[in-house]
Amino acid sequence: MSRIGRMPIALPEGVNVTIADGNVVTVKGKLGTLTQQLSPRMTITVNGNEMIVTRPSETKEDKSLHGLTRALLANMVEGVTNGYSKKLEVVGVGYKVVKQGKTLQLYLGHSLMPTSGLPQEKFCLTEEEGVTFEVPDSNTIIVKGIDKQKVGQMAAVIRGKRPPEPYHGKGVKYSYETVRRKSGKAGKGK
Repeated sequence: MSRIGRMPIALPEGVNVTIADGNVVTVKGKLGTLTQQLSPRMTITVNGNEMIVTRPSETKEDKSLHGLTRALLANMVEGVTNGYSKKLEVVGVGYKVVKQGKTLQLYLGHSLMPTSGLPQEKFCLTEEEGVTFEVPDSNTIIVKGIDKQKVGQMAAVIRGKRPPEPYHGKGVKYSYETVRRKSGKAGKGK
């Protein structure tokens, strides 16, 4: 990780970085503002249009914190500049997604839908702060936001509602994911 930690982070035009006591870093850009508390052992400096992270010693813990701190800062800069998105696909007969306002309704082949008495949260998700949903068609979901961790977590929650199964390929999968298909029963043979 130390090779990653040594690389400077380029700050695009329009990105402002402020570092408060205790390594509380605030990054402001055209898409929003992110704030994160980073390890106080690392030294973060801003020189012109780049940010540099240095470590105090060569211990194993400091080397790993060095790379982690640099990666988190790079993700923050990328998030406020371009943002992050994850695309999910819903595969299956009768499976669909509907967005109503800030609520995402998932119809994933369950016999009981949200109006039938089961808890609503099992089938409905609401946009959180910094995370939005786009539904270009009834079988595609795009999760967007500036915080990489929140976008990835929300995409994982949606996928967890009905992970793809290997026999028919039905379920919610990432757009880049390939589902290894299994053959069903071979039949009776003697």
